[in-house]
Amino acid sequence: MGYNCITAETRGGIEILTLNRPEALNAVSPEMAEELTEYFAALPQRLEVRVVVLRGEGRAFCAGADLSSVAFAPPGAGRAQRQMAMQRLYSGIPKLMRAAPQPIIALVQGAACGAGFSLALAADVRIAGPAAKMNAAYLRVGVGGCDMGSGYFLPRLVGLSLASELVLTGKFIDAARSLASGLVSDVVPEADLLEAGMAMAREMLLASPMGLRMTKETLNLTVDAPSLEAALTLEDRQQVLLLETGDHHEAVAAFRERRPPEYTDS
Repeated sequence: MGYNCITAETRGGIEILTLNRPEALNAVSPEMAEELTEYFAALPQRLEVRVVVLRGEGRAFCAGADLSSVAFAPPGAGRAQRQMAMQRLYSGIPKLMRAAPQPIIALVQGAACGAGFSLALAADVRIAGPAAKMNAAYLRVGVGGCDMGSGYFLPRLVGLSLASELVLTGKFIDAARSLASGLVSDVVPEADLLEAGMAMAREMLLASPMGLRMTKETLNLTVDAPSLEAALTLEDRQQVLLLETGDHHEAVAAFRERRPPEYTDS
């Protein structure tokens, strides 16, 4: 995979995906949006990658959409159509992130604004550095505060009151308040961010491959389940499927024999 705006480094079952435009604080240009789309769209066929760690190169995670790029179509005939196509390119990225079978761990250092905030929100887990600050910057540039899934993800992560405060003002939320509100799972020194993400990814790798994938899928569905009965039905089907896998039998045997399981995704 040849990219200009992102890099991907594989370490065993973990892949480190890096936003790599540090000179622009990793602002999302149309080219980066296309590369992220290509990357995340391919993940369902790349099951050898079991966990993705998402980070930004340099002093910021992502400063938002690149306002100097062709992402903002010039006036004239067909502007609405061109702008809608570009909007859907950007908004399709969080959808692909949630559809990816692999858990995604976002490491937020410095600013995560607008599109960067939405990328962090679309991850399964967020770990922040002490200087991390995030905001729904969309409102600050004359458009709505809900974009790229922020209006969907944020209330589910922090509740409606805090989500409303953030999207209706565009104000920043710092690392301490992010941790207190549950927006991030941990705050660690910036120099330790990558290792913290890798350590969490390694914990996830202790699960069976299919078990890990189905857990993300089931959690995605149960968070919007209309009732407890619907959620339990989804969970029951997940468990019955996994009980039939070779990896389940291997896990039971390993537990009884007091050894680590050797999973084969079978």
